[in-house]
Amino acid sequence: MQSAITGGYVVPVDGHPIEGGTVLIEDGRILAVGTEAEVDVPEDAKFIDASGCWVLPGFIDAHAHLGVHEDGEGWSGDDTNEMTDPNGARFRAIDGIDPNDVGFDDALAGGVTSVVIKPGSGNPIGGQTVGVKTWGRTALDMVFAEAVSVKSALGENPKRVYGNKDKTPSTRLGVAAIIREAFTKARNYAAQREHALAEGKPFDTDLTMEALARVLDGELAWDQHTHRADDIVTAIRLAEEFGYRLVVNHGTEGHLIADLLAERNVPVILGPLMTSRVKVEVRNRSLRSAGILARAGVRLAITTDHPVIPINFLVYQAALAVKDGLDADTALRALTVNPATILGLDDRIGALKPGLDADIAIWSGDPLDIMNRAMRVFVGGREVYRFNESTGEGEVTSRAYQES
Repeated sequence: MQSAITGGYVVPVDGHPIEGGTVLIEDGRILAVGTEAEVDVPEDAKFIDASGCWVLPGFIDAHAHLGVHEDGEGWSGDDTNEMTDPNGARFRAIDGIDPNDVGFDDALAGGVTSVVIKPGSGNPIGGQTVGVKTWGRTALDMVFAEAVSVKSALGENPKRVYGNKDKTPSTRLGVAAIIREAFTKARNYAAQREHALAEGKPFDTDLTMEALARVLDGELAWDQHTHRADDIVTAIRLAEEFGYRLVVNHGTEGHLIADLLAERNVPVILGPLMTSRVKVEVRNRSLRSAGILARAGVRLAITTDHPVIPINFLVYQAALAVKDGLDADTALRALTVNPATILGLDDRIGALKPGLDADIAIWSGDPLDIMNRAMRVFVGGREVYRFNESTGEGEVTSRAYQES
């Protein structure tokens, strides 16, 4: 059965807004987007009235720890960092996700329908990330991209973690060396593997090397946690040395070298933007960064780094960035099509257009106006969140098994 969201101000993001537009949905995908006259809606379709509201694609947080660093669970719910091996490329975030983390409900309240969940930044190489929807009963239901990238960290975090253990790396030199050695081994491993296959000889699989080989092949992005400008330059230098697809995460001082990032076509997942200056690396944090990067030509996404900033505040960060100079259209792109494109997920999510997943949020008005809210949220065409105006609370469709 088809569903049609009608009568709203439709903002496809990757296209011009449509007053009184229609979004037609079938089998969890968007079938058509256009004016009422352009979209042929069957009489037996389910009609969803969005009159007086804005209709947008679900937002994407491209760097979050939902489900692996659970809200209010303390030590027992924190599986963000396996800080026992500086090279954890074989570790996978998917293996630590708890779908019952209350943060997933918060995400829906903020119109966030997709997240890329990442290991933390305690290791030079932290592990593999995963793309999930923010509603589902189990990780099996939620995952739509099982491996998106490999997370890596430069700067204070890994040197502090291993320096406190009196192990390498305890300096920035050591952190870079761990990454360089890992890719050198992975390059050699891939060559030996190909030779063994060509010769028809057995070959022992190494899960750590396999993950890094996928980065070298361009299959997986390299998500580089880095704050300071000098660390960002180190990230660029390493990426150019080994030829992998670099994505700067956090990029707190990225605005200081915005021209360099733009010249090299390095995208930035910027944030969190609403934190205090809790360590030396973020002393130059500024809400003006987003606008400076975007005007320089850097492809930009915005992140909460949940639970550092609650994920339902994602759109508020974008609104504050607009207040400090970011173009409003770019701000919406930084929550939708940009993170999807940066991480190679734009064939599934990020815009309202035919063929993409029907992840849609109906807002009471412009989401960049802090007084507006997500009223109804759909994941894969299914309504999973509704704001109850009579109680003033959001209602999330139960994730529990329902006995028939």
